[in-house]
Amino acid sequence: MQQCVRFVVSGRVQGVFYRASTEATARTLGLSGWVRNRADGGVEVVACGTAAQLESLECWLWQGPSHAQVTDVRRTDAAQQAYEGFEVRY
Repeated sequence: MQQCVRFVVSGRVQGVFYRASTEATARTLGLSGWVRNRADGGVEVVACGTAAQLESLECWLWQGPSHAQVTDVRRTDAAQQAYEGFEVRY
């Protein structure tokens, strides 16, 4: 069953290719949705897929790309939406 989740990632996650790496990981996992930088220095992700796909993404978000230093990943349910693929939003 498909579900949508919103993640807010905190730490050193801007300027380290976190959005691009998240996009690549989400596409590899078969998720749809988007990722963008937040004004507070964090990164926001909305992803839709199966529970297993979302769990895999959440685990990856805690690690991120090699130069990231993730301090927190908050997860909340998001409204069910149909996204075409996965994209970086600016």
